[in-house]
Amino acid sequence: MERPRVPTPSALDLALRSRGLRATPQRRLINDAVVVLGHATPEQVCLRVQEVAPTVSLSTVYRTLELLEELGVVSHTHLGHGAPTYHPADHADHIHLVCTRCGHIDEADVRLAAEFTERITGDNGFVLDPAHLSLHGLCAGCAGVREASAASRR
Repeated sequence: MERPRVPTPSALDLALRSRGLRATPQRRLINDAVVVLGHATPEQVCLRVQEVAPTVSLSTVYRTLELLEELGVVSHTHLGHGAPTYHPADHADHIHLVCTRCGHIDEADVRLAAEFTERITGDNGFVLDPAHLSLHGLCAGCAGVREASAASRR
Protein backbone atom coordinates (compact mmCIF):
# COMPACT_ATOMS: atom_id res chain seq x y z
CA MET A 1 0.00 0.00 0.00
CA GLU A 2 1.34 3.41 -1.00
CA ARG A 3 1.75 5.99 1.74
CA PRO A 4 0.05 9.34 1.20
CA ARG A 5 2.48 12.01 0.13
CA VAL A 6 2.95 14.74 2.71
CA PRO A 7 3.56 18.11 1.08
CA THR A 8 6.90 19.66 1.90
CA PRO A 9 6.72 22.99 3.70
CA SER A 10 7.16 26.03 1.47
CA ALA A 11 9.74 28.75 2.04
CA LEU A 12 6.90 30.84 3.42
CA ASP A 13 5.91 28.14 5.93
CA LEU A 14 9.49 27.63 7.07
CA ALA A 15 10.17 31.35 7.42
CA LEU A 16 7.00 31.93 9.43
CA ARG A 17 7.60 28.90 11.67
CA SER A 18 11.13 30.12 12.40
CA ARG A 19 9.54 33.15 14.07
CA GLY A 20 6.75 31.17 15.74
CA LEU A 21 4.13 32.53 13.33
CA ARG A 22 1.37 30.80 11.40
CA ALA A 23 0.89 30.77 7.66
CA THR A 24 -2.56 32.37 7.70
CA PRO A 25 -4.73 32.39 4.57
CA GLN A 26 -4.11 36.14 4.18
CA ARG A 27 -0.34 35.70 4.38
CA ARG A 28 -0.48 32.90 1.81
CA LEU A 29 -2.68 34.96 -0.54
CA ILE A 30 -0.40 37.99 -0.29
CA ASN A 31 2.73 35.91 -0.89
CA ASP A 32 1.06 34.11 -3.80
CA ALA A 33 0.04 37.45 -5.34
CA VAL A 34 3.65 38.68 -5.24
CA VAL A 35 4.83 35.45 -6.87
CA VAL A 36 2.18 35.59 -9.62
CA LEU A 37 2.56 39.31 -10.31
CA GLY A 38 6.37 39.22 -10.30
CA HIS A 39 6.79 42.94 -9.62
CA ALA A 40 3.92 44.65 -7.85
CA THR A 41 3.10 47.57 -5.60
CA PRO A 42 1.15 46.94 -2.41
CA GLU A 43 -1.92 48.35 -4.15
CA GLN A 44 -1.57 45.87 -7.02
CA VAL A 45 -1.06 43.02 -4.54
CA CYS A 46 -4.16 44.13 -2.64
CA LEU A 47 -6.30 44.20 -5.79
CA ARG A 48 -5.12 40.70 -6.70
CA VAL A 49 -5.82 39.36 -3.18
CA GLN A 50 -9.24 41.04 -3.05
CA GLU A 51 -10.29 39.03 -6.12
CA VAL A 52 -10.33 36.02 -3.79
CA ALA A 53 -10.67 37.64 -0.36
CA PRO A 54 -12.48 41.00 -0.66
CA THR A 55 -12.17 41.78 3.06
CA VAL A 56 -8.35 41.93 3.05
CA SER A 57 -7.41 45.58 3.54
CA LEU A 58 -4.53 47.55 2.09
CA SER A 59 -3.11 48.03 5.60
CA THR A 60 -3.05 44.23 6.04
CA VAL A 61 -1.18 43.93 2.74
CA TYR A 62 1.40 46.57 3.81
CA ARG A 63 1.94 44.92 7.21
CA THR A 64 2.25 41.47 5.68
CA LEU A 65 4.67 42.63 2.99
CA GLU A 66 6.84 44.20 5.70
CA LEU A 67 6.78 40.93 7.65
CA LEU A 68 7.55 38.85 4.56
CA GLU A 69 10.48 41.11 3.77
CA GLU A 70 11.82 40.80 7.34
CA LEU A 71 11.60 37.02 6.90
CA GLY A 72 13.47 37.18 3.58
CA VAL A 73 10.54 35.87 1.53
CA VAL A 74 9.99 39.03 -0.54
CA SER A 75 12.17 41.99 -1.42
CA HIS A 76 11.31 45.52 -2.44
CA THR A 77 12.79 48.23 -4.57
CA HIS A 78 11.75 51.77 -5.48
CA LEU A 79 11.16 52.14 -9.19
CA GLY A 80 9.81 55.66 -9.14
CA HIS A 81 8.23 58.23 -6.89
CA GLY A 82 5.32 56.04 -5.82
CA ALA A 83 5.00 53.01 -3.62
CA PRO A 84 7.75 50.39 -3.47
CA THR A 85 7.60 47.40 -5.80
CA TYR A 86 7.83 43.91 -4.31
CA HIS A 87 9.06 40.68 -5.86
CA PRO A 88 9.96 37.22 -4.52
CA ALA A 89 13.29 37.33 -2.70
CA ASP A 90 14.47 34.10 -4.29
CA HIS A 91 14.12 35.75 -7.67
CA ALA A 92 17.73 36.31 -8.71
CA ASP A 93 19.15 39.81 -8.39
CA HIS A 94 18.39 41.82 -11.48
CA ILE A 95 18.32 45.30 -12.89
CA HIS A 96 14.82 46.72 -13.28
CA LEU A 97 14.04 48.22 -16.68
CA VAL A 98 11.08 50.57 -16.25
CA CYS A 99 9.17 51.92 -19.22
CA THR A 100 8.27 55.56 -18.62
CA ARG A 101 5.44 55.40 -21.13
CA CYS A 102 3.46 52.22 -20.37
CA GLY A 103 4.90 51.31 -16.95
CA HIS A 104 6.04 47.84 -18.02
CA ILE A 105 8.86 46.43 -15.89
CA ASP A 106 11.40 44.13 -17.48
CA GLU A 107 14.63 42.69 -16.12
CA ALA A 108 18.26 42.52 -17.14
CA ASP A 109 21.01 40.38 -15.67
CA VAL A 110 22.71 42.23 -12.82
CA ARG A 111 26.11 41.11 -14.12
CA LEU A 112 25.67 43.57 -16.99
CA ALA A 113 26.22 46.36 -14.45
CA ALA A 114 29.51 44.95 -13.09
CA GLU A 115 31.82 47.33 -14.97
CA PHE A 116 29.58 50.31 -14.19
CA THR A 117 29.38 49.54 -10.46
CA GLU A 118 33.15 48.95 -10.24
CA ARG A 119 33.75 52.29 -11.96
CA ILE A 120 31.41 54.12 -9.56
CA THR A 121 33.21 52.56 -6.59
CA GLY A 122 36.65 53.34 -8.02
CA ASP A 123 35.84 56.92 -8.98
CA ASN A 124 33.60 57.88 -6.06
CA GLY A 125 34.18 55.34 -3.31
CA PHE A 126 30.46 54.64 -3.42
CA VAL A 127 29.51 50.96 -3.26
CA LEU A 128 26.44 50.52 -5.42
CA ASP A 129 23.85 47.81 -4.75
CA PRO A 130 23.04 46.70 -8.30
CA ALA A 131 20.14 44.56 -7.06
CA HIS A 132 18.31 47.83 -6.41
CA LEU A 133 19.28 49.42 -9.70
CA SER A 134 16.48 50.61 -11.96
CA LEU A 135 16.84 52.15 -15.37
CA HIS A 136 14.07 54.23 -16.87
CA GLY A 137 13.40 54.56 -20.58
CA LEU A 138 11.13 53.04 -23.23
CA CYS A 139 10.37 49.33 -23.54
CA ALA A 140 10.79 47.70 -26.94
CA GLY A 141 7.08 48.06 -27.69
CA CYS A 142 6.92 51.76 -26.83
CA ALA A 143 10.24 52.49 -28.54
CA GLY A 144 8.79 50.89 -31.68
CA VAL A 145 5.66 53.03 -31.37
CA ARG A 146 7.81 56.12 -30.96
CA GLU A 147 9.95 55.29 -34.02
CA ALA A 148 6.85 54.54 -36.14
CA SER A 149 5.14 57.82 -35.20
CA ALA A 150 8.34 59.81 -35.94
CA ALA A 151 8.61 58.14 -39.35
CA SER A 152 4.97 58.94 -40.18
CA ARG A 153 5.54 62.66 -39.48
CA ARG A 154 8.40 62.83 -41.99
